[in-house]
Amino acid sequence: MILAMNPYASFLGAHDPIQVIAATPAKLHRIATELGPQGTELSYAPGKWSVREIFCHLADCEVVFAFRLRQALSQDHHVVQPFDQDLWAKNYGAYSASDALALFSAARLWNCSLINSLDSKAFDRVVTHPERGSMTFRTMIETMAGHDLNHLGQVEKIAGARAA
Repeated sequence: MILAMNPYASFLGAHDPIQVIAATPAKLHRIATELGPQGTELSYAPGKWSVREIFCHLADCEVVFAFRLRQALSQDHHVVQPFDQDLWAKNYGAYSASDALALFSAARLWNCSLINSLDSKAFDRVVTHPERGSMTFRTMIETMAGHDLNHLGQVEKIAGARAA
């Protein structure tokens, strides 16, 4: 079996993925506090998501990851369901940055509790993504962490530009 490449591996580098995912909510809360409600409407480039929309995307993704992680642990050879992030983003006007961040943080805490409870064999379980191929449970965690770092970089860039 050939395992899929992790599209977010370049963001992860040598970072421990479990430490990254555990630390992300606090980092996002710090940035949200620095920016304030009006600052979360800023984006890093024209046509790109605002901080609020990035928070919404992260909340959506955490819900998806919660389901995928549990399916991977409970079903052999599970096939995950992909989604179109741009179609989901069409509804982001309905959500505040604080609500999105609250959902993300609560779901992330729940996911981290699950991940930290697992034995090492669980990380070798294999799932299939219809667009990316087969991957291990460990790769899913690495994807979560790399995805976090990608979007943290975006919101940090916005916060840094506003502070300058």
